[in-house]
Amino acid sequence: MRTRIKVCGITRPEDGLAAVNAGADAIGLVFYPPSPRAVTIEQAQAIVEQLPPFVTVVGLFVNETRDKIEQILQQVSIDLLQFHGDESPEMCEGYGRPWIKAIRMKEEVDLIAETAAYASSRGVLLDAYQAGKPGGTGNVFDWQRIPTELAGRIILAGGLNPDNVDEAVRRVRPWAVDVSGGVEATKGIKDVQKIAAFIRGVKRGDES
Repeated sequence: MRTRIKVCGITRPEDGLAAVNAGADAIGLVFYPPSPRAVTIEQAQAIVEQLPPFVTVVGLFVNETRDKIEQILQQVSIDLLQFHGDESPEMCEGYGRPWIKAIRMKEEVDLIAETAAYASSRGVLLDAYQAGKPGGTGNVFDWQRIPTELAGRIILAGGLNPDNVDEAVRRVRPWAVDVSGGVEATKGIKDVQKIAAFIRGVKRGDES
């Protein structure tokens, strides 16, 4: 099994291409204005236009209105929706796109129950919890909290970087990993060398 890779928080066409050329399967576009990695519709269009075939474009939303999401979907070619707020399963459905739900790993989270609640998703993305921040914390949570039987539905995020991703893949065996800040030069600007090192780390984890 090969662990799939998503590089999130892409803000420039050259960063999207760098991620794909290094081996990423998906890129993430953040449509959440408070984020330092947020993109406008025009930026998103420019990024998507440069991508080659068979790359999954993920649109990330945080408690966004249905009207706004539909407006963006009409203007940007997005393949998969990522809901990163407090959205119920019903709020994630009905867009004519597959979707995933981010779960922030609070101490009291029951992953078995949460995964069952979002059963119509393509998978769940597990991120570190920090009060007041829906994502991009740069923190790692305890991977031992992930039940082994859920690994095939898990997209592992939260503080991953070139130095720890091989261990994460070895220990969790997730379907995919998601990185943003761990491969940046500055917030919103990716580092080509860090992206390449991260993807090498994923491959080492797969091989061990």
